Amino acid sequence: MSREGNLEAPTRHPLGWTQPEFWDEARLDGELERVFEICHGCRRCVSLCQAFPTLFDLIDNSGTLEVDGVDKADYGKVVEHCYLCDLCYQTKCPYVPPHEWNVDFPHLMLRAKAVHFKRHGAPLSARVLSSTTTVGRLASIPVVADLVNAVNASTAGRVLLEKSLGVHREATVPKYHSRTARKRLKQESAEGTATTAGRTNGRVAIFATCYCNVSLPQVVDDLLVVLKHNDIPARLVPQETCCGMPKLELGDLESIRRHKEQNIPVLAALAREGFDLIAAIPSCVLMFKQELPLMFPDDADVQLVKSRFFDPFEYLAQRQQAGRLKTDFRNPLGKVAWQVACHQRVQNIGPKTREVLNLVPGTEITTIERCSGHDGTYGVKQATYPVARKIAKPVETRVKQAEAQHFTSDCPMAGAHIAQGLGGAPAAEHPVSLLRLAYGI
Repeated sequence: MSREGNLEAPTRHPLGWTQPEFWDEARLDGELERVFEICHGCRRCVSLCQAFPTLFDLIDNSGTLEVDGVDKADYGKVVEHCYLCDLCYQTKCPYVPPHEWNVDFPHLMLRAKAVHFKRHGAPLSARVLSSTTTVGRLASIPVVADLVNAVNASTAGRVLLEKSLGVHREATVPKYHSRTARKRLKQESAEGTATTAGRTNGRVAIFATCYCNVSLPQVVDDLLVVLKHNDIPARLVPQETCCGMPKLELGDLESIRRHKEQNIPVLAALAREGFDLIAAIPSCVLMFKQELPLMFPDDADVQLVKSRFFDPFEYLAQRQQAGRLKTDFRNPLGKVAWQVACHQRVQNIGPKTREVLNLVPGTEITTIERCSGHDGTYGVKQATYPVARKIAKPVETRVKQAEAQHFTSDCPMAGAHIAQGLGGAPAAEHPVSLLRLAYGI
């Protein structure tokens, strides 16, 4: 007998992408129809993103007013609006496994993206935008970085970028720094005594990430300084490439395998040496905590890396609970509006950023648990930027209502997207940077 809703904690099944049935288009269409039918009868996810309104409009405008009236050729219109934020799975859907209906909408969309990519490939523009390591390496070359930033700041340059790569001329694009995080901090060696606390070993290797390395090197510096202030020896991961999340959003699973084969041996070796692993972008953390382990469930090194990877504030909260986090704060932060990044919520760690920032005297946190709508390239592409702005609007309204001195998001891209809608007042700041400010370091 089926039951309404789930009474147990949600779980995830391995992706199963190495099995032939994963790539069978007829089976995929059958599973899409099955899940769409369940979503049609529920509709509680309609406000999360554009995928669900697209689905329900297709149904409501069909001849039968049911899923069977929707042309299967139109299923792709739903898929293209899913940017794998996972919020439907984590916060809304009552039918996720272990419920017998076994609905995992984001991973079904990922499967559909992967099948489409394997059959049709992707436009050159999408391949370029998702090749973050290569783009960052080229755009951060001295002189080239200044040129790229100047072009991106000009009207003519943005028109050209829109025509060549499909990046909306009004979308916020990152600036590039020739003095990358990896160049600035390459001499750090994690010397000192490590002290365990909770699940943490007390010695950290920082995964700089493509984005922070070339566009926000100061955030990596701030993270390292905060760790060292708390007597946690820290250094950068000796070598890294993209975590694979941009390729996941494209459905390019083979490229993810290649990134995994470059990153995991290095990270697993660090874990065996007693290092904990941290990255300042939730999507990168989630890739190592969830997506790679579900893609490669039998890879022992992947599972080891998963066990040692932490969100920065998850890590600091572990230290604080064990009495190992310093609270010698010098500067109050006042009112802080905190947008909870989707890929941080999916980690099921709780509001650790809020918990740590609340330790700062004279600080009041307004929590905004709603998606920014940015999510990788979705928030910059010409076709989806207007939708991304619409999704961000309620968050922007909440920030304005908070009348905060600081606006922050653990996802720098989400923060920049929301700050654009606010006219840059207040500007987006990473919470790690706010913590450094509070310490007065």
